[in-house]
Amino acid sequence: MNAGHTQSRANLMFTGIIQAIGTVLTIESMGGDIRLRIDAGMLGAKALQPGDSVAVSGVCLTVTELIENGFWTDVSGETLSRTTLSKLSEGGLVNLEPALTPSTPLGGHMVSGHVDGIGIVRERGQEGRSVRFCIDAPSRLARYVAEKGSICVDGISLTVNKVETTLFDVNIVPHTLNVTTMHAFAVGQEVNLEVDIVARYLERLLAAEHSAISDRAGVAF
Repeated sequence: MNAGHTQSRANLMFTGIIQAIGTVLTIESMGGDIRLRIDAGMLGAKALQPGDSVAVSGVCLTVTELIENGFWTDVSGETLSRTTLSKLSEGGLVNLEPALTPSTPLGGHMVSGHVDGIGIVRERGQEGRSVRFCIDAPSRLARYVAEKGSICVDGISLTVNKVETTLFDVNIVPHTLNVTTMHAFAVGQEVNLEVDIVARYLERLLAAEHSAISDRAGVAF
């Protein structure tokens, strides 16, 4: 979700490779909206400027003001209603990724920061040195989730290992656990989901093709 951008900034993208774990320092209620003050952890404030875009647990937000080691950002009521940012509390942890620049390595997949829906962690289990999570996606999004495809969970680019109805599994290696908030994921926790943008465009193209075929079939000669 895009809480503070002008239309000209709507094409900014992310990779889903988390740069730092941030800490929510302050939550200010602003008459239906909120302001967040976030310590940017290892990302720091030097990498940011007012007006920059940052994915906060997968939600594209705008830096409105810098602080010593972080930033302030505004979150609209619309964004709060569609993401887990409404569940944040002071002291909570968030995944941070600044927007792509021309020199950014494309280590994950293309992510817009516009959250599609909220999923729920249904299972967590140790598998060797990795941790397997089973996540329940909203039924309207399940058709976009494919085995060995990509999905963004709280801003993290992940590979889907298994799909069954609305449930999908991801296996998380120790490095990813250590450098993201996934180490703290618990059963029952809500997470932000963004499906692969390629799947959305493909569906749109197929729908347009089907419509065109139907229109041609109905033409009388």
